[in-house]
Amino acid sequence: MIKLYTFPPSTNSRKVRIALLEKGLEFERINVDLTKREQKNPDYLKIHPFGQIPALDDEGFVVYDSTVINEYLEDEYPYPALMPKDSEGRARARMMEDFRDSYFNGYFVHIIQENRKPEGERDSQRIDNAKVEITKAFDRIEAELKGKEYLVGAFSLADVAFMANIELLDRFSIPVDPVKYKNAVAWIARLKARPSFAASAQ
Repeated sequence: MIKLYTFPPSTNSRKVRIALLEKGLEFERINVDLTKREQKNPDYLKIHPFGQIPALDDEGFVVYDSTVINEYLEDEYPYPALMPKDSEGRARARMMEDFRDSYFNGYFVHIIQENRKPEGERDSQRIDNAKVEITKAFDRIEAELKGKEYLVGAFSLADVAFMANIELLDRFSIPVDPVKYKNAVAWIARLKARPSFAASAQ
């Protein structure tokens, strides 16, 4: 059976959980508690040399990095497909996933890092800036969704990546303007309605 080394609050871990659930794959969840720095234990470092999560063990083959894991799952378990068949569509999906990984998700990490601190020690300016940048990201998301239900047409790994962050919009009170971002608001509702959204929460 597939083993997923995961931590429930981690957005990158959730990203892989969503992909596994969307593909209908059975997997064992092995929690690695980041708050106890379990990711730095010598035994876990044999699985992931950089001491990060998630990591996936598929019958002895270990792969890490959420994006690489999801691409592996797509290659190894191609049905149902979570990537377009054409090269342009696949490139678009990868670019949007990279936008989520390299930009969108990073600002959520800033907020999470500050919220872990005692209230009096939090950098409110860093939090406010992160919220501004997250909101700004919806300019691109809105444009990508024009005339489409999902980012590249059919549901794909690009949508999976963003799904992992959707719940945090509510938790951190980051509004998505329903007038300015009409496409994005409808897209968020579609993502929340997918069974994998609720099932991936833990």
